[in-house]
Amino acid sequence: MAFQRTLRRQVTCAGIGLHSGQKVTLTLKPAPADSGIRFRRTDLGVEIPASVAHVSGTNHATGLTRDGAVVETVEHLLAAMTCLGLDNAVVEIDHREVPVMDGSSAPFVYLIQEAGLRTLPAPRRYLKVLRPITVSRGDKLMSLYPSDYFKVTYSISFDHPLLRHQSHTLRVNEGAFVDGIAPARTFGFLNEVELLRQQGLALGGSLENAIVLSETGVLNNQLRYDDEFVRHKILDAIGDLSLVGHPIIGHLVAHRAGHALHTAFAKRILEERDAWKLVELVPEQAPAFAPAAVPVKAG
Repeated sequence: MAFQRTLRRQVTCAGIGLHSGQKVTLTLKPAPADSGIRFRRTDLGVEIPASVAHVSGTNHATGLTRDGAVVETVEHLLAAMTCLGLDNAVVEIDHREVPVMDGSSAPFVYLIQEAGLRTLPAPRRYLKVLRPITVSRGDKLMSLYPSDYFKVTYSISFDHPLLRHQSHTLRVNEGAFVDGIAPARTFGFLNEVELLRQQGLALGGSLENAIVLSETGVLNNQLRYDDEFVRHKILDAIGDLSLVGHPIIGHLVAHRAGHALHTAFAKRILEERDAWKLVELVPEQAPAFAPAAVPVKAG
């Protein structure tokens, strides 16, 4: 079977919140088996599990809440944790929002790699899809199909010359995520910035932590990928779907989805209990996230 993992040692970083614009210090700490990922607001003394049951907001980011405490913009960190095979950790923050860093998951990948991972004496359980699950809202769609590994096909369409249509398909594992998805940055439109700031959003946004699109092009000097926009949507989806509590073995297909649909879909997955089963996998065939693998035990 594959075993759960946690951090070898604690690590710390600091930055600003994308939407709050406030300075925040974040510390990742080891945690015992079967405790999962838990956010701890050190300024409030409240701990919030990274679970879809605690989703509180999805307006341009994903937020969690418990006992009056909130933690926001969790998706980039959760995507890195999931794809690097970090099952159990405490995330301490001293403000309401996870720091945006450069707008991607790459800084969190480096942080986790700096801490290192260690194996725990408990099996990792994967959510293996048995039949299709679908949620749609207008022209937005998310579906999950049976597969022998985790795969994502994502397409986006915006009224912008660079984003009329982008699509990307990826078999997700640690290497593919680190090289092809983690560096993809969040993006926004220049003509929406003032409206967002009037709503108390994007207060910490800049060309240093987001791709900003004018009416005709990109204000930043250079994209990291030609299709960086849809790659970032894959990153968001991985982070949001990690809130089901187990790495997924299945083919995710999404069109024009966002945080609201991602998290609604995560809830639907857990509701449709006959659509999946939990399995433990042969470790040689079960690298960090959700590879092709041979089930050896189901429950």
